[in-house]
Amino acid sequence: MMNPKETLTEDDIKKGLSFIIRDGLATQAMVTLTSGIFLVAFGLQLGASNTVIGLLAAIPPLAELIQMPAISIVENVRNRRLICVCASIVARLFWIVIAFIPFFFGPTAAVPVLIISLVLYGSISAISHCSWNSWMRDFVPQDILGSFFSRRMSLSLALGIVLSLVASTIIDFIQRNPAYPPGTAYSVIFIGGFIAGLIGIWYMSRIPEPLMKESTKVRTLDQIRSTFRDENFSRLIAFLGAWNFAVNLAAPFFTVYLLVMLDFDITVVIIFAVLSQVSSVLSYGMWGRIADRFSNKSILRVSGPLFMICILGWTFTTMPTRHLLTIPLLIVLHILMGVSTAGVTLGSANIGLKLAPHGGATAYLATINIINSLAAGIAPIIGGMFVDSFKATELSLTLNWKSAETAFAIQTLDFQYWDFFFVFAFLIGIYSIHRLAFVKEDGEVEDRLVVQELIAQVSREMRNLSTVGGLRHMLRFTALMRTGTGSDEKGAGDNELQVQK
Repeated sequence: MMNPKETLTEDDIKKGLSFIIRDGLATQAMVTLTSGIFLVAFGLQLGASNTVIGLLAAIPPLAELIQMPAISIVENVRNRRLICVCASIVARLFWIVIAFIPFFFGPTAAVPVLIISLVLYGSISAISHCSWNSWMRDFVPQDILGSFFSRRMSLSLALGIVLSLVASTIIDFIQRNPAYPPGTAYSVIFIGGFIAGLIGIWYMSRIPEPLMKESTKVRTLDQIRSTFRDENFSRLIAFLGAWNFAVNLAAPFFTVYLLVMLDFDITVVIIFAVLSQVSSVLSYGMWGRIADRFSNKSILRVSGPLFMICILGWTFTTMPTRHLLTIPLLIVLHILMGVSTAGVTLGSANIGLKLAPHGGATAYLATINIINSLAAGIAPIIGGMFVDSFKATELSLTLNWKSAETAFAIQTLDFQYWDFFFVFAFLIGIYSIHRLAFVKEDGEVEDRLVVQELIAQVSREMRNLSTVGGLRHMLRFTALMRTGTGSDEKGAGDNELQVQK
């Protein structure tokens, strides 16, 4: 039965929390196997152009805009579990279509079928996300909301890292075996993701649902329109819009750059991605302590420029092709990108919550989601359309030395093709940091103090990792992996749960 219950027992809540953890692990397995690097690599194998790669990156954020009209579906049906399960089943069926593209569709139809399937998958999934957010807000006890979903995210991320490495190994093995037709490797991975998605739906259907409370209906557009009359918040929106545009102008094409320009195997690309993810996870606590001591804007003014410098650093990975320092430079860039991404993610999420007024936070946060989705969706499409126009463009700078005895030349700068793209993203990112300067937040300090605290935090973490403290930290993480559903701890706020009203 999928009817909501008027009251839930402690046993209902305990079992439900366990099923939420299991659903999170299964869903993370599906997302890991069907998106990101694997999806981009699959698109390239089908012959997708840079414009198509940009479109693939744009579909998920743009599809999330469907959540706005989906609110009325949830309000009218008033059975969030039914909506979530049915929408998830229909949406995830499209991965069967995608998995069999290499076998049932020719070169001409393959890419269009991929795009249409992803649009339908993303749009229907957005309806599921809308009902899920509301459902979880009412089901999970408020006093453990942050710690519970932080635990769920940690377990999911750990599983995602392992699955990424295993899947990349399987892909490389199948692709090197001439007995398998082209595309077989990704079909296997996508089918695995689809099965994991079905397992997640089964766990999802076991989670109890409390009755929805009656709420006063206010036009969503009127609420969103009112947020732009808040001058300080509109400045924050300008920063977030410019920032997400800059990041998504470059980030979706990192995989293409590594696979095509630098000619790395997908396993190597996955290892770089895992390195960045691990760096990001290990940095959250550090940035959180700095934010508590100073302000969210303070960490954004440090982590933001650091991320943009990393984007600019990609231009030096070729001179004009792979060189001796390419791999060491990529390792450093991925570590720093992981660290800076954690700071930006934490700071941008918390500053929105902090500047939104009490009693009107829903409309303010909905406005942020809309702006972020539009910027993240438009940027890769524009990037994909214009990146090829720089294919025949080059800007180089060479130092020449000539004497009576010898002559040599040192190439100090060589921008071509993708390099111009990264430079443009860097410049737009720096502009977004400039827009951040106009946002006012209590607790702002000089960037120098934040950098000093950052260095102190890193030094402290390094000491902990080399002593008994580091061993204790690893044992706590191992215990976390085993317990799964314990929920007595009070933790930081959850970035995964976006409540929609």
